[in-house]
Amino acid sequence: MKKFGIFLLGLCCLIYLLNPGAGIFELIPDNLPLIGNLDEAAAVATLLMCLKYFGIGLPDFFSRDNDPGDKDIPIK
Repeated sequence: MKKFGIFLLGLCCLIYLLNPGAGIFELIPDNLPLIGNLDEAAAVATLLMCLKYFGIGLPDFFSRDNDPGDKDIPIK
């Protein structure tokens, strides 16, 4: 049940970030200076935490440390 709830939370964050209503549904209007994008930042942070819960860590995904092809290339 917990995994399903976290999945739904991540899905809601993804839908909020994609914003199919073209800005109709906004928690904080984007035209407010300095705080207008805080709702999107919170949605991104929550989505990253949900992905991390399921084992998908984006910082690990983009790192070159786990690339098996790097071991064959000598470093000069």
